[in-house]
Amino acid sequence: MENSYRYFENRECKYYPCHEGMEEMNCLFCFCPLYLKEHCPGKPEYIISKGKKIKSCMHCTFPHQAENYDILMQFLKKANE
Repeated sequence: MENSYRYFENRECKYYPCHEGMEEMNCLFCFCPLYLKEHCPGKPEYIISKGKKIKSCMHCTFPHQAENYDILMQFLKKANE
């Protein structure tokens, strides 16, 4: 896929790929904009670390899938209304 305002892949990044097994990875949302949201369309896991429950997106690839750009934008728009 070609880099654009909807998609950006940075194969030069020292963390690339941050999720194994993906042929193409949208790095536009490198840090997921939904991380702080309690409910998100991705598949986060919740783990206990130092006695606290935290959201882990280690195995969630939702924001890195190019076809999810519109869903992410709709979710962010709703969250700001």
